[in-house]
Amino acid sequence: MQIIKPHNIIHPDVRAFFTTKVPSNPEINSGLKELLRHIGISENEVYLPIQRHTNKVMILHDDFKPQIADAVLTERKGVLIGVKVADCVPILLYDKRRSVIGAVHAGWRGTAMQILKTTIKIMQERFNSSTEDILIAIGPSIRQCCYNVGGEVKEAVYKATGEGDYYHRRNNKYFIDLSSANRIQVLSIGIPEQNIWQSEYCTFCNPERFHSYRYTKNSNGRQGGFIIRLLSESSARLM
Repeated sequence: MQIIKPHNIIHPDVRAFFTTKVPSNPEINSGLKELLRHIGISENEVYLPIQRHTNKVMILHDDFKPQIADAVLTERKGVLIGVKVADCVPILLYDKRRSVIGAVHAGWRGTAMQILKTTIKIMQERFNSSTEDILIAIGPSIRQCCYNVGGEVKEAVYKATGEGDYYHRRNNKYFIDLSSANRIQVLSIGIPEQNIWQSEYCTFCNPERFHSYRYTKNSNGRQGGFIIRLLSESSARLM
């Protein structure tokens, strides 16, 4: 497993990263355990929601019982939050003024339900976040070159996003870029363009590096996006 660091989320007390696949093991767990040892935190300090392609956003306080949600927000230090993906879009957020972190899982359903915009709205309502302070990192996912969908999926994402270069039609098929659709959605609510980092990787085009549900035609294997506010700068052994 390797890590990909978004260059826009930089702070001595914050670590944000996207993982690649573990060649020897299709599941994320073995590689994640290695990362946890490197960071210096235990599995009890990790929170991953139960992802169901919803638009539900949960705020993590003290209850670590797994809940159904596709986005997590927290102010807590020393807790690694994240989402698991295998073509869908992993998105990390950091409010550099309020010190709130977030992780979002956005498939086509989540994108159509504007889960990222909903997450930002909750940050504004619950933590008094400002759009100019929110940094967003959009991780590797299946891109427009490889993600062909039916007309109903295209219409659902289009209604949530509007016009843009995130889709095109070729040979009576629609090709959609969910990564760019989410980027367009947050730009529309005032997130500055310079606050957004977007990975260029397509998971389908790089099966040796990433798990891709569409490439393998099964559900085995996940990589993820993770973010943590460290208890102290000295505890940061990762990166």
